[in-house]
Amino acid sequence: MPMMVLPTRKDEDYRYADLAALAPLWPVAVEEVVLGAGEEGALAIANTGSEAAVRELAITLAPDAKFTLHVLNASPAYGRIAVRAELGEGAEFTLGAAQLAGGEARLEIVTHVTHAGKDAVSRQLVRSVAGGNATVNYLGKVLVERGADGTDGEQSVRAMLLDRTATANARPELEIYADDVKCAHGCAVGELDANGLFYLASRGLPPADAKRLMLQAFIAEAFVGAAEEEALQNAALKALEALL
Repeated sequence: MPMMVLPTRKDEDYRYADLAALAPLWPVAVEEVVLGAGEEGALAIANTGSEAAVRELAITLAPDAKFTLHVLNASPAYGRIAVRAELGEGAEFTLGAAQLAGGEARLEIVTHVTHAGKDAVSRQLVRSVAGGNATVNYLGKVLVERGADGTDGEQSVRAMLLDRTATANARPELEIYADDVKCAHGCAVGELDANGLFYLASRGLPPADAKRLMLQAFIAEAFVGAAEEEALQNAALKALEALL
């Protein structure tokens, strides 16, 4: 059920949200994805429209179910993708997401992944690029419940800032109540590697092309293995061109 009362910044999941843009869209209907034991599923979301867009997904995976979610968040306005996933024993959840924001855009991905059963695996990879006065956010929590031994959870979060006026906020979080687990998160915010740009330029690439090539490779990580990989890549490259 969606929350009926508009959240405030006291709610951690909405700390960086554009509440003014969110208000006309509230409450947000929750889209449910339920997979039975051993079932497999996949979903691709491409948020590239000019209007503010918010989606909330609730994913429930029974034992040994597998679900893959790929997200392109590239609206020039406000774009929010919120995901809650609960994993049964031996289930697998994979998220690959890219955010590209320019101008005054504010884009965010918020995830809550709960390992409720043993030996479940979750992988989250988020790559964001921001230019102008844009803001990109990632807030992600992995919860390992008691008894969920054998959990394997990973978050890889990186953001690239094209201008000093752009902002990236990231909060990967682990909450673990089991002993025999393997969980890790990595987070980095920075600019394009100057040595990499110099190397490409020394091979004859103009600076603008070198920058574009490095950003394309950076974003491409998010869509590896997606059934709609080519379509997502093409849409991401179109959004990237608008930033450069």
